[in-house]
Amino acid sequence: MISIDAISVQFGGTSLFSDVSFSINENDKIALMGKNGAGKSTLLKIIAGEAKPSSGGVSAPKDAVIAYLPQHLLTADGATVFEEASKAFSVIFKMKSEIDVINEQLTVRTDYESDEYMKLIEQVSDLSEKFYAIEEVNYEAEVEKILLGLGFMREDFTRQTSEFSGGWRMRIELAKILLQKPDLILLDEPTNHMDIESIQWLEDFLINSAKAVVVISHDRAFVDNITNRTIEVTMGRIYDYKAKYSHYLELRKDRRVHQQKAYDEQQRMIADNMEFIDRFKGTYSKTLQVQSRVKMLEKLTIVEIDEVDNSALKLKFPASVRSGQYPVIVKELSKAYGDHVVFKDANIVIERGDKIAFVGKNGEGKSTMIKAIMKEISPEGGTVEIGHNAQIGYFAQNQASLLDENATIFETIDNIAVGDVRTKIKDLLGAFMFQGDDVTKKVKVLSGGEKTRLAMIKLLLEPVNLLILDEPSNHLDMKTKDIIKDALRDFDGTLILVSHDRDFLDGLATKVFEFGNKRVKEHFEDIKGFLEHKKMDNLREIERK
Repeated sequence: MISIDAISVQFGGTSLFSDVSFSINENDKIALMGKNGAGKSTLLKIIAGEAKPSSGGVSAPKDAVIAYLPQHLLTADGATVFEEASKAFSVIFKMKSEIDVINEQLTVRTDYESDEYMKLIEQVSDLSEKFYAIEEVNYEAEVEKILLGLGFMREDFTRQTSEFSGGWRMRIELAKILLQKPDLILLDEPTNHMDIESIQWLEDFLINSAKAVVVISHDRAFVDNITNRTIEVTMGRIYDYKAKYSHYLELRKDRRVHQQKAYDEQQRMIADNMEFIDRFKGTYSKTLQVQSRVKMLEKLTIVEIDEVDNSALKLKFPASVRSGQYPVIVKELSKAYGDHVVFKDANIVIERGDKIAFVGKNGEGKSTMIKAIMKEISPEGGTVEIGHNAQIGYFAQNQASLLDENATIFETIDNIAVGDVRTKIKDLLGAFMFQGDDVTKKVKVLSGGEKTRLAMIKLLLEPVNLLILDEPSNHLDMKTKDIIKDALRDFDGTLILVSHDRDFLDGLATKVFEFGNKRVKEHFEDIKGFLEHKKMDNLREIERK
């Protein structure tokens, strides 16, 4: 059991949270929830030993292994993918090496009666006891199994880590964590750079093979599938629910109803007493009663209602001209990079009003197809036709680089907003986690995630009838994703969506194009039906093997 004992954190005189205590038991699968800025990532770092609290502490058994995967990290260069992942076993390899060195010394030394000789025997005995207590493992097979599960191909094993993007390097770090079989795994937004199949594999691993897990994630389906406990960080304290995320939402709603009721009753009592004090404060016969009520009100602890955002911000895309019947027609399209064929003879027909999801493993051609539609790359063969009157709105992760670096956040949106939305710019920015004085910051000082969110707001305010979104939900919290999802659901144009977020796609995409094995396959079903169908396919493949 790992205990978090009366932890408090202060930044510049402001309390992030105070006197937070809870325990993490074996096989707990905990979702750490709360709005952005509540202190979730800070709490995770404290448990991992990466940060120190202002007061309080974390206690764990002496040989407990705690593994931590932060949101942003850099994998060291100078090793292959397989070599880097194998570093998970470095402690075991080092232990074996030390045993061999001591045994070598014992065979050549002759001072059998000396204290030094006896110390070496004790040392090798302790190390051997620990080493041989570790179950025998085929380390290479374990590394291979984890890397394949996380989406790497066998030919990737010998490639240098420096050849991979940040998302894939994150997976290498995740592989090292899973291979250690730690007592506690701490994950901060692990699914941001993973495709649907890899997320499903990770879910199965965490549910069936991991011990205790604490996860921060804005992927609702992932959180709901793996957790059995939810800890909410809010207003400097925590609430601990023995429930998975969807059940926690119901319990939290009930809690806030009771808080509101207690608050209203207390406010009525305060008002009644204030009225009495005001009425009789000059009356001699009531002096003692007045003084008694004044003292009672001074000592009163006001009932707090936990923060809840009741703003019903509803986004609506501005009106646009009607496009032709077929906004996108792809015929016999082929694309390769050198010897690597991404897809061959792909055919896609998208009708006006379709809401389409592009899915498949990373690197199978989803973003490449979008770039071909946007005429950003030239295919080796085939054609892409954009229909009559198509007005394209395009969002990709690099859209952030196109923002005016010298404009403020507020100016960026104010310059393009028209109509009613001009009166709601601050509400709109707030929904995308730009609060208070943030809106006066210049774009050039924003983080990559903040720029991505700002680029998304810009897109939502432009009149388009063909919307192409490549991983739009990364860096967004659940509330903001819901706002965008509602707007996209009501969007009367055509939507092409690349996303690994199943909850975001659910109820939005009505047809799926699957990218894989150099082909593009059309599925006439929503994302839920597609995933059920794919799991059956995977089971049949396992049975055949």
